[in-house]
Amino acid sequence: MTLTSPTNAPGVRVREAAPSAPRKPRRFKERAGQQMKGGPFAYVVLIVVGIGSIVPLYWTLVAASHTQDEVLATTPPFLPGGRLMHNLDAAWNQAHLGKAIVNSIIVSSCITAATLFFCTLAGYAFAKMRFRGRGGLMTAVIATLTIPPQLSVVPLFMLMSDIGWGGNLEAVIFPTLVSAFGVFFMRQYLSEALPYELIEAARIDGANNLRIVLSVVIPVARPAMMVLGMLTFVQAWNDFFWPYLALNQQNPTLQVALGQLSASYTPDQSIIMAGALISTLPLLVVFVIFGKRIVGGIMSGAVKG
Repeated sequence: MTLTSPTNAPGVRVREAAPSAPRKPRRFKERAGQQMKGGPFAYVVLIVVGIGSIVPLYWTLVAASHTQDEVLATTPPFLPGGRLMHNLDAAWNQAHLGKAIVNSIIVSSCITAATLFFCTLAGYAFAKMRFRGRGGLMTAVIATLTIPPQLSVVPLFMLMSDIGWGGNLEAVIFPTLVSAFGVFFMRQYLSEALPYELIEAARIDGANNLRIVLSVVIPVARPAMMVLGMLTFVQAWNDFFWPYLALNQQNPTLQVALGQLSASYTPDQSIIMAGALISTLPLLVVFVIFGKRIVGGIMSGAVKG
């Protein structure tokens, strides 16, 4: 809208000033950039959740440091006892945990590395590449999550036996080299975190698809890969059902070997708890070493803008 000023020369038009933007409330300005403080209810919830998470691990430590009679008494102990090393040594020797731990490390590491590699490649393809049937293939991948894994046990066991992998670690590693959840997770992350402009800039510089994946996709996807790697490692480490069927007692993983502690007619609960404590310690070490990066990856995927 224009108006003719009476003080100016005829024919000269003066543009009316645009209305100023509304001011933000002062309260909003004061809170901008400040971290909101939780109320008493938030602290109560956090304390309850923290106690509920620590109590099972603490009880495992307490039970592993007492005798079975003390653990099964009417009033169980609440403080650690003095038989921890004795029970740990008994669990180690009875279940032959040395070889089982090595097998679990090999299985979990191979499954985690393969899952990160293949799921990142598939997630990038579904997120940023255009090809015929992309939507249908992604739907089929997601649909596999609805199929119970127990339905594939019999044909998978027959296939591993025909190949000659029965009782070997390959029978546990190869069927789980890639997961539908991992493909979906990486696809969702790369759809938001990886801009097309970055890919086009790499192509202009002469990079092929492999170079783009190594130099562009993997650095961007590293936070999500940390989260997926932790989840995959924990799942592979704690898996019992399929390794119990595919392996034998001479070549077990850790969870399969721990099953031997409860196979006797009168299992000793304190020794079983000592074995459970041994199987938990490696996971705690991994989380202590990579916990900050894992939490950072979760937060980078949760906060946008």
